[in-house]
Amino acid sequence: MTIQLTPAALERARRFVSADPAAIGLRLGVKKTGCSGWGYVVDVAHEAAQDDSVFDQGGVALVIDPHSLVLLDGMTVDFVKRGLNQEFVFDNPNATAACGCGESFTTAEGV
Repeated sequence: MTIQLTPAALERARRFVSADPAAIGLRLGVKKTGCSGWGYVVDVAHEAAQDDSVFDQGGVALVIDPHSLVLLDGMTVDFVKRGLNQEFVFDNPNATAACGCGESFTTAEGV
């Protein structure tokens, strides 16, 4: 199981995590949302549950729950700036479709 951060995403993750003294890393996950089913969740992780997977990515711990890991395996996360906007962008090989606004995605397995 792998998830990759691009250099831009890694730098943003480092700044995001270092801004919170209680942070242990960056939590990536999914939640039911939107018109396509799943939405990405990015937050500071303050703890890791016993069944979470923790991956080191350039000195940043990525914390992922087991259900999300199945849907995110093989994903690449980038961080892009477009004009005044900046955001994490997800290239997820498990996503078979996305809603028009890009906020949610569907998988073939319907997991």
